[in-house]
Amino acid sequence: MNAFNRLLTGAAIGLAVSLSSFAANAETPANMLVIANRIDDVTTIDPAESFEFAGSDISRNVYSRLVILDPMDLDAGYKPDLAESWEVSEDGMTITFTMREGVTFHSGNPVRAEDAAFSLQRAVILNKTPAFILTQFGFTPENVTETIRADGNTLILTTDKKYATSFVLNCLTATIGAVVDKETVMANEVDGDMGSEWLRTNSAGSGPYMLDSWRPNESVTLSSFPDYYGGAPEMERVIVRHVQESASQRLLLERGDIDIARNLNPEDVAGASAADGVVISDELKGRLMYLALNQKHPELSKPEVRQAFKYLIDYEGMRDSFLAGQYAIHQNFLPATYLGASDENPFSYDIEKARELLTAAGVDGLEIELGVREAQERIEIAQSFQNAAAQVGIKVNITVGTAKQILARYRARELDVYLGAWGPDYPDPQTNAGTFAYNPDNSDEANATGLLAWRNSWDTGGLTEKVEAAVTEGDRDTRIQMYLDIQSEFRETSPFVIMFQQIEQSAMRENVTNWSTGQAVTNAAYWQVTK
Repeated sequence: MNAFNRLLTGAAIGLAVSLSSFAANAETPANMLVIANRIDDVTTIDPAESFEFAGSDISRNVYSRLVILDPMDLDAGYKPDLAESWEVSEDGMTITFTMREGVTFHSGNPVRAEDAAFSLQRAVILNKTPAFILTQFGFTPENVTETIRADGNTLILTTDKKYATSFVLNCLTATIGAVVDKETVMANEVDGDMGSEWLRTNSAGSGPYMLDSWRPNESVTLSSFPDYYGGAPEMERVIVRHVQESASQRLLLERGDIDIARNLNPEDVAGASAADGVVISDELKGRLMYLALNQKHPELSKPEVRQAFKYLIDYEGMRDSFLAGQYAIHQNFLPATYLGASDENPFSYDIEKARELLTAAGVDGLEIELGVREAQERIEIAQSFQNAAAQVGIKVNITVGTAKQILARYRARELDVYLGAWGPDYPDPQTNAGTFAYNPDNSDEANATGLLAWRNSWDTGGLTEKVEAAVTEGDRDTRIQMYLDIQSEFRETSPFVIMFQQIEQSAMRENVTNWSTGQAVTNAAYWQVTK
Protein backbone atom coordinates (compact mmCIF):
# COMPACT_ATOMS: atom_id res chain seq x y z
CA MET A 1 0.00 0.00 0.00
CA ASN A 2 1.59 3.30 -1.09
CA ALA A 3 1.55 6.54 0.84
CA PHE A 4 -1.49 7.97 -0.94
CA ASN A 5 -3.54 4.81 -0.48
CA ARG A 6 -2.77 4.96 3.21
CA LEU A 7 -4.08 8.53 3.15
CA LEU A 8 -7.32 7.43 1.47
CA THR A 9 -7.81 4.70 4.01
CA GLY A 10 -7.56 7.35 6.69
CA ALA A 11 -10.03 9.52 4.75
CA ALA A 12 -12.57 6.73 4.79
CA ILE A 13 -12.54 6.65 8.58
CA GLY A 14 -12.69 10.37 9.10
CA LEU A 15 -9.53 11.86 7.59
CA ALA A 16 -7.93 12.11 11.00
CA VAL A 17 -4.55 12.50 9.42
CA SER A 18 -2.01 15.14 10.32
CA LEU A 19 0.04 16.90 7.68
CA SER A 20 3.15 15.23 8.99
CA SER A 21 1.84 11.83 7.87
CA PHE A 22 1.82 12.75 4.18
CA ALA A 23 4.62 11.35 2.10
CA ALA A 24 6.46 13.81 -0.08
CA ASN A 25 5.51 14.01 -3.75
CA ALA A 26 2.38 11.88 -3.40
CA GLU A 27 0.13 11.72 -6.44
CA THR A 28 -3.60 11.19 -6.56
CA PRO A 29 -4.88 8.26 -8.64
CA ALA A 30 -5.91 9.03 -12.21
CA ASN A 31 -9.54 8.11 -11.53
CA MET A 32 -9.90 10.11 -8.31
CA LEU A 33 -10.41 13.81 -7.62
CA VAL A 34 -9.28 15.16 -4.23
CA ILE A 35 -10.26 18.71 -3.29
CA ALA A 36 -9.38 20.88 -0.30
CA ASN A 37 -12.19 23.27 0.55
CA ARG A 38 -13.82 24.89 3.56
CA ILE A 39 -16.94 22.82 4.06
CA ASP A 40 -17.84 23.71 7.63
CA ASP A 41 -20.97 25.47 6.37
CA VAL A 42 -22.60 22.17 5.40
CA THR A 43 -25.45 21.56 7.84
CA THR A 44 -27.49 19.02 5.88
CA ILE A 45 -27.45 17.10 2.60
CA ASP A 46 -31.25 17.32 2.19
CA PRO A 47 -31.85 19.45 -0.95
CA ALA A 48 -35.07 20.78 0.56
CA GLU A 49 -33.03 22.37 3.36
CA SER A 50 -29.45 22.77 2.12
CA PHE A 51 -28.71 26.43 1.45
CA GLU A 52 -24.97 26.92 1.88
CA PHE A 53 -22.17 27.06 -0.68
CA ALA A 54 -20.43 23.75 0.02
CA GLY A 55 -23.76 21.99 0.45
CA SER A 56 -24.84 23.19 -2.98
CA ASP A 57 -21.76 21.61 -4.53
CA ILE A 58 -22.71 18.25 -3.04
CA SER A 59 -26.31 18.49 -4.15
CA ARG A 60 -25.52 19.49 -7.72
CA ASN A 61 -23.38 16.39 -8.18
CA VAL A 62 -25.65 13.92 -6.37
CA TYR A 63 -29.08 15.04 -7.59
CA SER A 64 -30.54 15.65 -11.02
CA ARG A 65 -33.25 18.24 -11.68
CA LEU A 66 -35.94 18.89 -14.23
CA VAL A 67 -33.61 21.42 -15.87
CA ILE A 68 -29.94 22.13 -15.31
CA LEU A 69 -27.34 24.76 -16.10
CA ASP A 70 -24.64 23.64 -18.48
CA PRO A 71 -21.54 23.89 -16.26
CA MET A 72 -19.26 24.31 -19.26
CA ASP A 73 -21.45 26.89 -21.04
CA LEU A 74 -23.39 28.96 -18.49
CA ASP A 75 -24.14 31.61 -21.12
CA ALA A 76 -26.44 29.04 -22.73
CA GLY A 77 -28.61 29.06 -19.61
CA TYR A 78 -30.76 26.11 -18.61
CA LYS A 79 -31.11 22.92 -20.61
CA PRO A 80 -33.12 19.69 -20.22
CA ASP A 81 -32.12 17.28 -17.45
CA LEU A 82 -34.74 14.87 -16.10
CA ALA A 83 -37.32 16.71 -18.19
CA GLU A 84 -36.54 16.21 -21.86
CA SER A 85 -38.97 18.93 -22.98
CA TRP A 86 -41.69 21.31 -21.76
CA GLU A 87 -44.66 23.29 -23.03
CA VAL A 88 -46.17 26.54 -21.75
CA SER A 89 -49.90 27.26 -21.73
CA GLU A 90 -51.34 30.24 -23.59
CA ASP A 91 -51.95 32.14 -20.35
CA GLY A 92 -48.32 31.58 -19.32
CA MET A 93 -49.27 30.10 -15.95
CA THR A 94 -48.84 26.37 -16.59
CA ILE A 95 -45.69 24.52 -17.65
CA THR A 96 -46.00 20.85 -18.57
CA PHE A 97 -42.76 18.86 -18.42
CA THR A 98 -42.29 15.55 -20.22
CA MET A 99 -39.95 13.30 -18.25
CA ARG A 100 -36.93 11.58 -19.76
CA GLU A 101 -37.48 7.84 -20.14
CA GLY A 102 -35.19 5.13 -18.74
CA VAL A 103 -33.52 7.13 -15.94
CA THR A 104 -32.93 5.42 -12.60
CA PHE A 105 -32.13 6.57 -9.09
CA HIS A 106 -29.07 5.32 -7.25
CA SER A 107 -31.37 2.82 -5.56
CA GLY A 108 -32.32 1.31 -8.92
CA ASN A 109 -35.85 2.72 -8.77
CA PRO A 110 -37.06 4.43 -11.95
CA VAL A 111 -37.25 8.22 -12.01
CA ARG A 112 -40.92 9.15 -12.51
CA ALA A 113 -42.96 12.31 -12.83
CA GLU A 114 -44.42 11.26 -9.47
CA ASP A 115 -40.95 11.57 -7.90
CA ALA A 116 -40.49 15.04 -9.36
CA ALA A 117 -43.90 16.17 -8.09
CA PHE A 118 -43.21 14.70 -4.64
CA SER A 119 -39.82 16.42 -4.44
CA LEU A 120 -41.16 19.89 -5.14
CA GLN A 121 -44.26 19.34 -3.00
CA ARG A 122 -42.06 18.11 -0.17
CA ALA A 123 -39.84 21.20 -0.32
CA VAL A 124 -42.87 23.48 -0.08
CA ILE A 125 -44.50 21.48 2.73
CA LEU A 126 -41.31 21.29 4.82
CA ASN A 127 -40.83 25.04 4.30
CA LYS A 128 -37.13 25.10 5.17
CA THR A 129 -34.87 28.08 4.49
CA PRO A 130 -34.70 27.81 0.65
CA ALA A 131 -38.45 27.12 0.23
CA PHE A 132 -39.07 30.71 -0.86
CA ILE A 133 -37.50 29.88 -4.23
CA LEU A 134 -40.64 27.82 -4.92
CA THR A 135 -43.25 29.52 -2.75
CA GLN A 136 -42.71 32.82 -4.58
CA PHE A 137 -44.78 31.24 -7.38
CA GLY A 138 -47.81 30.88 -5.14
CA PHE A 139 -47.16 27.28 -4.08
CA THR A 140 -48.30 26.64 -0.49
CA PRO A 141 -48.56 23.52 1.69
CA GLU A 142 -52.33 23.76 1.24
CA ASN A 143 -52.42 23.95 -2.57
CA VAL A 144 -49.22 22.25 -3.64
CA THR A 145 -50.74 18.86 -4.48
CA GLU A 146 -52.96 20.65 -7.00
CA THR A 147 -50.51 23.22 -8.35
CA ILE A 148 -47.66 20.69 -8.70
CA ARG A 149 -48.90 17.32 -9.89
CA ALA A 150 -47.93 14.31 -11.97
CA ASP A 151 -50.01 13.01 -14.84
CA GLY A 152 -48.52 9.86 -16.28
CA ASN A 153 -45.09 10.77 -17.62
CA THR A 154 -45.65 14.50 -17.29
CA LEU A 155 -45.22 16.97 -14.45
CA ILE A 156 -47.58 19.95 -14.43
CA LEU A 157 -46.72 23.20 -12.63
CA THR A 158 -49.34 25.95 -12.34
CA THR A 159 -48.20 29.26 -10.87
CA ASP A 160 -50.41 31.90 -9.23
CA LYS A 161 -49.86 34.36 -12.09
CA LYS A 162 -47.90 34.71 -15.28
CA TYR A 163 -44.14 34.92 -14.86
CA ALA A 164 -41.38 34.94 -17.44
CA THR A 165 -40.88 31.26 -18.28
CA SER A 166 -37.13 31.72 -17.99
CA PHE A 167 -37.57 32.92 -14.40
CA VAL A 168 -39.49 29.77 -13.41
CA LEU A 169 -37.02 27.45 -15.14
CA ASN A 170 -34.01 29.24 -13.69
CA CYS A 171 -35.44 28.69 -10.21
CA LEU A 172 -35.78 24.98 -10.89
CA THR A 173 -32.02 24.77 -11.51
CA ALA A 174 -31.46 25.66 -7.84
CA THR A 175 -30.56 23.11 -5.16
CA ILE A 176 -34.19 22.95 -4.01
CA GLY A 177 -35.18 21.74 -7.49
CA ALA A 178 -33.43 18.40 -6.92
CA VAL A 179 -35.57 15.34 -7.60
CA VAL A 180 -35.45 12.74 -4.82
CA ASP A 181 -36.44 9.07 -4.86
CA LYS A 182 -39.91 9.11 -3.28
CA GLU A 183 -39.97 5.42 -2.37
CA THR A 184 -36.57 5.50 -0.67
CA VAL A 185 -37.23 8.76 1.16
CA MET A 186 -40.64 7.76 2.48
CA ALA A 187 -39.32 4.37 3.57
CA ASN A 188 -37.13 6.37 5.95
CA GLU A 189 -39.82 8.75 7.18
CA VAL A 190 -40.05 9.21 10.96
CA ASP A 191 -43.00 10.89 12.67
CA GLY A 192 -44.20 12.54 9.48
CA ASP A 193 -40.92 14.31 8.67
CA MET A 194 -41.01 13.18 5.01
CA GLY A 195 -37.56 11.65 5.43
CA SER A 196 -35.99 14.95 6.50
CA GLU A 197 -33.86 13.54 9.32
CA TRP A 198 -32.63 10.64 7.18
CA LEU A 199 -31.78 12.90 4.23
CA ARG A 200 -29.62 15.09 6.45
CA THR A 201 -26.85 12.49 6.17
CA ASN A 202 -28.00 10.26 3.30
CA SER A 203 -28.97 10.81 -0.32
CA ALA A 204 -31.63 9.56 -2.71
CA GLY A 205 -30.66 11.04 -6.04
CA SER A 206 -30.07 10.10 -9.67
CA GLY A 207 -27.10 12.37 -10.40
CA PRO A 208 -23.62 11.44 -11.62
CA TYR A 209 -22.36 10.80 -8.07
CA MET A 210 -23.59 8.89 -5.03
CA LEU A 211 -22.94 10.08 -1.49
CA ASP A 212 -20.69 7.64 0.37
CA SER A 213 -20.21 9.71 3.50
CA TRP A 214 -20.36 13.18 4.99
CA ARG A 215 -18.42 13.82 8.16
CA PRO A 216 -19.19 17.35 9.40
CA ASN A 217 -16.15 19.64 9.39
CA GLU A 218 -14.01 16.79 8.03
CA SER A 219 -14.89 15.38 4.61
CA VAL A 220 -17.37 14.47 1.92
CA THR A 221 -16.81 11.33 -0.14
CA LEU A 222 -18.67 10.62 -3.39
CA SER A 223 -18.48 7.70 -5.81
CA SER A 224 -19.54 7.67 -9.44
CA PHE A 225 -22.95 6.31 -10.41
CA PRO A 226 -22.28 3.81 -13.20
CA ASP A 227 -25.87 4.00 -14.51
CA TYR A 228 -26.05 7.80 -14.73
CA TYR A 229 -28.06 8.60 -17.84
CA GLY A 230 -25.39 11.01 -19.07
CA GLY A 231 -22.65 8.40 -18.71
CA ALA A 232 -20.52 7.55 -15.70
CA PRO A 233 -18.05 10.34 -14.84
CA GLU A 234 -14.34 9.74 -15.38
CA MET A 235 -13.51 10.54 -11.77
CA GLU A 236 -14.74 7.40 -10.02
CA ARG A 237 -14.33 8.91 -6.56
CA VAL A 238 -14.35 12.48 -5.29
CA ILE A 239 -13.07 13.37 -1.84
CA VAL A 240 -13.58 16.89 -0.53
CA ARG A 241 -11.52 17.54 2.58
CA HIS A 242 -12.25 20.33 5.01
CA VAL A 243 -8.95 22.21 5.24
CA GLN A 244 -9.42 25.54 6.95
CA GLU A 245 -6.04 27.18 6.49
CA SER A 246 -4.79 28.51 3.17
CA ALA A 247 -1.19 27.52 3.93
CA SER A 248 -2.25 23.94 4.63
CA GLN A 249 -4.16 23.74 1.36
CA ARG A 250 -1.16 25.07 -0.54
CA LEU A 251 1.20 22.55 1.09
CA LEU A 252 -1.10 19.66 0.20
CA LEU A 253 -1.38 20.88 -3.39
CA GLU A 254 2.32 21.37 -3.94
CA ARG A 255 3.04 17.92 -2.51
CA GLY A 256 0.52 16.39 -4.91
CA ASP A 257 -1.71 15.10 -2.11
CA ILE A 258 -4.73 16.96 -3.50
CA ASP A 259 -5.75 17.95 -7.01
CA ILE A 260 -7.47 21.27 -6.28
CA ALA A 261 -7.18 23.90 -3.53
CA ARG A 262 -10.18 26.23 -3.43
CA ASN A 263 -9.39 28.65 -0.58
CA LEU A 264 -5.87 29.98 -1.09
CA ASN A 265 -5.28 33.56 -0.03
CA PRO A 266 -3.50 35.90 -2.49
CA GLU A 267 -0.09 35.24 -0.96
CA ASP A 268 -0.48 31.49 -1.29
CA VAL A 269 -1.91 31.81 -4.80
CA ALA A 270 1.23 33.69 -5.81
CA GLY A 271 3.43 31.09 -4.16
CA ALA A 272 1.57 28.10 -5.58
CA SER A 273 1.58 29.56 -9.11
CA ALA A 274 5.37 29.40 -9.06
CA ALA A 275 5.39 25.74 -8.03
CA ASP A 276 6.03 22.99 -10.56
CA GLY A 277 2.90 21.35 -11.92
CA VAL A 278 0.43 23.91 -10.50
CA VAL A 279 -1.88 26.22 -12.48
CA ILE A 280 -4.34 28.90 -11.35
CA SER A 281 -7.88 29.27 -12.71
CA ASP A 282 -9.76 32.58 -12.23
CA GLU A 283 -13.58 32.75 -12.37
CA LEU A 284 -15.76 35.78 -11.60
CA LYS A 285 -18.30 34.46 -9.13
CA GLY A 286 -21.69 35.73 -8.12
CA ARG A 287 -20.71 35.68 -4.45
CA LEU A 288 -20.92 39.07 -2.74
CA MET A 289 -19.25 40.12 0.51
CA TYR A 290 -21.39 42.41 2.64
CA LEU A 291 -22.14 43.87 6.06
CA ALA A 292 -25.71 43.65 7.36
CA LEU A 293 -26.98 46.05 10.02
CA ASN A 294 -29.75 44.78 12.30
CA GLN A 295 -32.65 47.22 12.10
CA LYS A 296 -33.88 46.22 15.53
CA HIS A 297 -30.91 48.15 16.90
CA PRO A 298 -32.08 51.70 17.76
CA GLU A 299 -28.94 53.39 16.42
CA LEU A 300 -28.19 51.15 13.43
CA SER A 301 -31.74 51.72 12.16
CA LYS A 302 -31.11 55.45 11.63
CA PRO A 303 -30.72 56.32 7.90
CA GLU A 304 -27.62 58.44 8.49
CA VAL A 305 -25.93 55.62 10.42
CA ARG A 306 -26.66 53.15 7.64
CA GLN A 307 -25.01 55.52 5.19
CA ALA A 308 -22.08 56.26 7.51
CA PHE A 309 -21.11 52.59 7.60
CA LYS A 310 -20.78 52.62 3.81
CA TYR A 311 -18.00 55.22 4.16
CA LEU A 312 -16.16 53.19 6.82
CA ILE A 313 -15.02 50.52 4.36
CA ASP A 314 -11.51 50.77 2.91
CA TYR A 315 -12.63 49.27 -0.40
CA GLU A 316 -9.48 49.96 -2.40
CA GLY A 317 -7.10 49.28 0.46
CA MET A 318 -8.49 45.79 1.07
CA ARG A 319 -8.83 45.00 -2.63
CA ASP A 320 -5.21 45.91 -3.25
CA SER A 321 -3.75 44.14 -0.22
CA PHE A 322 -5.04 40.97 1.43
CA LEU A 323 -7.86 40.52 -1.12
CA ALA A 324 -5.63 41.08 -4.15
CA GLY A 325 -6.78 39.15 -7.19
CA GLN A 326 -9.72 37.56 -5.38
CA TYR A 327 -12.30 40.32 -5.04
CA ALA A 328 -13.44 43.26 -7.14
CA ILE A 329 -15.15 46.32 -5.64
CA HIS A 330 -18.89 45.95 -6.15
CA GLN A 331 -21.59 47.87 -4.25
CA ASN A 332 -24.79 46.46 -5.75
CA PHE A 333 -26.89 43.40 -4.93
CA LEU A 334 -26.86 42.07 -8.51
CA PRO A 335 -23.47 40.57 -9.40
CA ALA A 336 -21.71 41.72 -12.54
CA THR A 337 -22.79 39.61 -15.56
CA TYR A 338 -26.41 39.38 -14.34
CA LEU A 339 -29.33 40.95 -16.23
CA GLY A 340 -29.83 44.43 -14.78
CA ALA A 341 -26.48 44.53 -12.96
CA SER A 342 -25.20 48.00 -12.10
CA ASP A 343 -21.58 49.11 -12.23
CA GLU A 344 -22.21 52.14 -9.99
CA ASN A 345 -19.89 52.18 -6.96
CA PRO A 346 -20.55 55.56 -5.31
CA PHE A 347 -19.02 54.91 -1.88
CA SER A 348 -15.38 55.35 -0.93
CA TYR A 349 -13.37 55.25 2.26
CA ASP A 350 -14.15 58.63 3.86
CA ILE A 351 -13.79 58.93 7.63
CA GLU A 352 -14.88 62.59 7.70
CA LYS A 353 -18.02 61.88 5.70
CA ALA A 354 -18.89 59.02 8.06
CA ARG A 355 -18.32 61.29 11.09
CA GLU A 356 -20.61 63.97 9.62
CA LEU A 357 -23.39 61.45 9.07
CA LEU A 358 -23.07 60.04 12.59
CA THR A 359 -23.19 63.55 14.05
CA ALA A 360 -26.31 64.30 12.02
CA ALA A 361 -27.86 61.15 13.50
CA GLY A 362 -27.00 62.23 17.02
CA VAL A 363 -24.67 59.29 17.55
CA ASP A 364 -21.69 60.00 19.75
CA GLY A 365 -20.09 56.75 20.82
CA LEU A 366 -21.49 53.32 20.04
CA GLU A 367 -20.61 49.71 20.93
CA ILE A 368 -21.77 46.88 18.69
CA GLU A 369 -21.16 43.17 18.13
CA LEU A 370 -20.08 41.98 14.69
CA GLY A 371 -20.40 38.27 13.90
CA VAL A 372 -18.16 36.58 11.32
CA ARG A 373 -17.31 32.99 10.48
CA GLU A 374 -13.78 31.72 10.98
CA ALA A 375 -12.55 32.35 7.43
CA GLN A 376 -9.32 34.28 7.03
CA GLU A 377 -10.36 36.93 4.50
CA ARG A 378 -13.63 37.62 6.34
CA ILE A 379 -11.87 38.08 9.65
CA GLU A 380 -9.42 40.48 7.99
CA ILE A 381 -12.30 42.48 6.49
CA ALA A 382 -13.90 42.62 9.94
CA GLN A 383 -10.66 43.86 11.48
CA SER A 384 -10.26 46.53 8.81
CA PHE A 385 -13.78 47.76 9.49
CA GLN A 386 -13.15 47.60 13.24
CA ASN A 387 -10.14 49.90 12.86
CA ALA A 388 -12.05 52.37 10.69
CA ALA A 389 -15.06 52.41 13.03
CA ALA A 390 -12.83 53.16 16.01
CA GLN A 391 -11.81 56.42 14.34
CA VAL A 392 -15.40 57.70 14.59
CA GLY A 393 -16.05 56.46 18.13
CA ILE A 394 -17.65 53.11 17.31
CA LYS A 395 -16.35 50.14 19.28
CA VAL A 396 -16.76 46.94 17.28
CA ASN A 397 -16.54 43.68 19.22
CA ILE A 398 -15.83 40.88 16.77
CA THR A 399 -17.34 37.46 17.48
CA VAL A 400 -15.74 34.69 15.43
CA GLY A 401 -17.43 31.30 15.17
CA THR A 402 -18.15 28.43 12.83
CA ALA A 403 -20.38 29.14 9.87
CA LYS A 404 -23.19 27.21 11.55
CA GLN A 405 -22.90 29.20 14.80
CA ILE A 406 -22.76 32.63 13.19
CA LEU A 407 -25.44 31.93 10.58
CA ALA A 408 -27.80 30.62 13.26
CA ARG A 409 -27.54 33.89 15.18
CA TYR A 410 -27.88 35.99 12.02
CA ARG A 411 -30.99 34.08 10.96
CA ALA A 412 -32.39 34.55 14.46
CA ARG A 413 -31.90 38.35 14.17
CA GLU A 414 -29.57 38.33 17.17
CA LEU A 415 -26.40 39.98 15.82
CA ASP A 416 -25.95 43.74 15.66
CA VAL A 417 -23.87 43.41 12.50
CA TYR A 418 -23.17 40.37 10.36
CA LEU A 419 -20.26 40.09 7.94
CA GLY A 420 -20.81 37.39 5.38
CA ALA A 421 -21.17 36.33 1.79
CA TRP A 422 -24.17 35.69 -0.41
CA GLY A 423 -24.28 33.80 -3.68
CA PRO A 424 -27.14 33.64 -6.20
CA ASP A 425 -29.30 30.53 -6.32
CA TYR A 426 -30.29 30.74 -9.97
CA PRO A 427 -29.24 32.87 -12.97
CA ASP A 428 -32.00 35.48 -12.84
CA PRO A 429 -31.93 38.93 -11.19
CA GLN A 430 -34.82 37.94 -8.94
CA THR A 431 -32.45 35.60 -7.08
CA ASN A 432 -30.84 38.57 -5.29
CA ALA A 433 -33.52 41.22 -5.67
CA GLY A 434 -35.94 38.80 -4.04
CA THR A 435 -33.84 38.47 -0.90
CA PHE A 436 -31.88 41.73 -0.45
CA ALA A 437 -34.78 44.06 -1.33
CA TYR A 438 -37.90 41.97 -0.70
CA ASN A 439 -39.62 41.39 2.64
CA PRO A 440 -43.43 41.24 2.54
CA ASP A 441 -43.77 40.35 6.24
CA ASN A 442 -41.19 41.77 8.62
CA SER A 443 -42.68 40.21 11.74
CA ASP A 444 -40.69 37.77 13.85
CA GLU A 445 -43.47 35.25 13.33
CA ALA A 446 -42.89 35.23 9.56
CA ASN A 447 -39.53 33.51 10.16
CA ALA A 448 -38.54 34.24 6.56
CA THR A 449 -34.93 33.24 7.11
CA GLY A 450 -34.27 32.87 3.39
CA LEU A 451 -34.73 36.61 2.92
CA LEU A 452 -31.75 38.73 3.89
CA ALA A 453 -33.99 41.78 4.31
CA TRP A 454 -35.99 39.82 6.91
CA ARG A 455 -32.82 38.68 8.69
CA ASN A 456 -31.96 42.39 8.99
CA SER A 457 -35.46 43.25 10.26
CA TRP A 458 -35.77 45.70 7.35
CA ASP A 459 -39.17 46.38 5.78
CA THR A 460 -37.46 47.67 2.55
CA GLY A 461 -39.33 50.99 2.44
CA GLY A 462 -41.38 50.18 -0.67
CA LEU A 463 -38.79 48.17 -2.57
CA THR A 464 -40.75 44.96 -2.00
CA GLU A 465 -43.49 46.18 -4.33
CA LYS A 466 -40.96 47.30 -6.94
CA VAL A 467 -39.29 43.87 -6.87
CA GLU A 468 -42.69 42.24 -7.35
CA ALA A 469 -43.32 44.41 -10.40
CA ALA A 470 -39.88 43.71 -11.93
CA VAL A 471 -40.20 39.95 -11.71
CA THR A 472 -43.40 39.92 -13.77
CA GLU A 473 -42.24 42.41 -16.40
CA GLY A 474 -42.11 40.74 -19.82
CA ASP A 475 -40.12 43.35 -21.72
CA ARG A 476 -36.40 42.72 -21.27
CA ASP A 477 -35.19 46.33 -21.59
CA THR A 478 -37.88 47.62 -19.25
CA ARG A 479 -37.01 44.93 -16.73
CA ILE A 480 -33.31 45.87 -16.86
CA GLN A 481 -34.14 49.52 -16.10
CA MET A 482 -36.40 48.48 -13.23
CA TYR A 483 -33.55 46.59 -11.57
CA LEU A 484 -31.16 49.48 -12.12
CA ASP A 485 -33.64 51.81 -10.42
CA ILE A 486 -34.19 49.41 -7.52
CA GLN A 487 -30.46 49.11 -6.93
CA SER A 488 -30.02 52.89 -7.02
CA GLU A 489 -32.59 53.31 -4.25
CA PHE A 490 -31.21 50.31 -2.38
CA ARG A 491 -27.70 51.78 -2.27
CA GLU A 492 -29.00 54.94 -0.63
CA THR A 493 -31.49 53.48 1.85
CA SER A 494 -30.66 49.89 2.73
CA PRO A 495 -28.93 48.57 5.87
CA PHE A 496 -26.61 46.51 3.68
CA VAL A 497 -23.03 47.53 2.93
CA ILE A 498 -22.17 45.55 -0.18
CA MET A 499 -18.43 45.66 -0.67
CA PHE A 500 -16.96 43.09 -3.03
CA GLN A 501 -17.70 40.49 -5.69
CA GLN A 502 -15.59 37.37 -5.56
CA ILE A 503 -13.07 36.20 -8.10
CA GLU A 504 -12.55 32.56 -7.23
CA GLN A 505 -9.00 31.38 -7.80
CA SER A 506 -8.72 27.61 -7.92
CA ALA A 507 -5.17 26.32 -7.68
CA MET A 508 -4.85 22.89 -9.24
CA ARG A 509 -2.48 20.31 -10.56
CA GLU A 510 -1.79 20.91 -14.23
CA ASN A 511 -3.28 17.57 -15.29
CA VAL A 512 -6.77 18.58 -14.11
CA THR A 513 -9.02 19.65 -16.99
CA ASN A 514 -12.64 20.82 -17.38
CA TRP A 515 -12.80 22.18 -13.83
CA SER A 516 -15.42 24.87 -13.30
CA THR A 517 -16.88 26.26 -10.10
CA GLY A 518 -19.90 27.52 -12.00
CA GLN A 519 -18.84 31.13 -12.63
CA ALA A 520 -21.51 33.51 -11.29
CA VAL A 521 -23.68 30.61 -10.09
CA THR A 522 -22.39 28.17 -7.48
CA ASN A 523 -22.26 25.07 -9.64
CA ALA A 524 -19.07 23.03 -9.26
CA ALA A 525 -19.38 20.12 -11.66
CA TYR A 526 -17.20 17.22 -10.58
CA TRP A 527 -18.63 14.98 -13.29
CA GLN A 528 -17.03 17.12 -16.02
CA VAL A 529 -13.49 16.79 -14.66
CA THR A 530 -10.84 14.74 -16.38
CA LYS A 531 -7.17 14.13 -15.58
